[in-house]
Amino acid sequence: MGSRLSRSSSSPEGGRGVSGPGSRPPPEGRPGRFPLSSLLRGSQKLPCALRTAKPAAPYERRVQWLRQIQGTLRARHREQAFHALLLLRKDLGLEGTFLSEVLYKNAAFLNLVDPISHELLMSLARDLQCPKKEYDPWKSADRICRQLIYHLTPHSKWQQHSMPCRKSQASLKNALQKLSQDAMHLSGIPLSTRDIHHMVYYLQNNGHSLSTVDLSFTDLNDDKMHFLLPFLWSLPKLTHLSLNGNRLTKATVKELTEAMKDMNRFPCLAWIDLGNNVDVSSMPQPLLVGLRKRLNLQTTLPTIYESLDSDSELSTSPKIGQLEGRGGSSIAS
Repeated sequence: MGSRLSRSSSSPEGGRGVSGPGSRPPPEGRPGRFPLSSLLRGSQKLPCALRTAKPAAPYERRVQWLRQIQGTLRARHREQAFHALLLLRKDLGLEGTFLSEVLYKNAAFLNLVDPISHELLMSLARDLQCPKKEYDPWKSADRICRQLIYHLTPHSKWQQHSMPCRKSQASLKNALQKLSQDAMHLSGIPLSTRDIHHMVYYLQNNGHSLSTVDLSFTDLNDDKMHFLLPFLWSLPKLTHLSLNGNRLTKATVKELTEAMKDMNRFPCLAWIDLGNNVDVSSMPQPLLVGLRKRLNLQTTLPTIYESLDSDSELSTSPKIGQLEGRGGSSIAS
C-alpha cells in the first residue's frame, strides 16, 4: 500500500490524476487536462442532435412559410398570409405578391428553373386576391399550399429528416448495389464528403451506361458539386440530371454554364433540374443554348417517316394500277 501511494504521489503531475477528498480541484476557467484526440473521438460518437447543427435547407424554410400561410388562412388573417407569400416568392427569386405583378412581370419568364412552383404561386395569389364565389377560397388556397409542399419536399423512402446520420453511408451502399444499369436515383440521401468519393468510384466503374442521375435533396453544396462535376460531364450517355432541393448557388450554375460551352462535356445532356436551391431562380441563356445544341444533335428530322411513306406508296402503286385496269376493263365492257 505504501509503495503504491508513493508511486502515485511521485507522478510528474503532482497527484492531479488522483481524485479523492484531499485532491485540489482545478481552478475556475481551467478544466482538467484531457488529450485533444480523446475529445475528438468522443465528439464523433455524439448523436446528430448534439453535434453542431447545420442551417436549415432552403426547402425546409420554404415549407415553414407555406405552413404559416395555411395557419393564417385558417384563422382568416389575410394580411399575414400575404406577408408570408411575399417572403416565399422573394426566397424563390420571384418578386412581387400582388396579382398584377405576378401575372404581368413574371409570367413571361421562359427560363425559370421551377415553373411548377411559379404556376402554383400564381394560382395561390389569384385565389387570395380574386376569390370566386362558387367555392370556398380558403379551401382552394389550402389545397394549393399542400401541392406546393409536396412539390418542394423529397418523397423517396430515404427521408432526410427521418434517417439518422450514422445510416447515411449504409443507405448509400445499399442504394448503389440496387441501382439499375442506366439510372442512378439517390434522392433524399444526405451525401457527405466520404459518400461523394464512393459515388465517384461508382461512376468511374459503371457510369458508361448511365442516362439518368438523380441527386435531388442530397445536401449538395457548391464545394461538393465542384468536385463532382468533372465525373458527371464525362458520362457519355447522360441525358437527365436532377440537382433540385440542395444548397447550390449561382456559383454552381456558372460552372455548369462554362462546362456546357464545350461540346465534349455532357455530350448528350438534354435536361437539368436546378430548382429549389439557394438563390438559383432562372437558367442563364448560354446554358439553355448549350442544352438546345445537344438536343438538336440527338433529334432527327422526320425524313425517315417521309421515305417510309413514299416506299409504302410505291409498294401499293401496282395494286392501284391493277384496280384502275380492272375498273377500266369493266367500264369498257
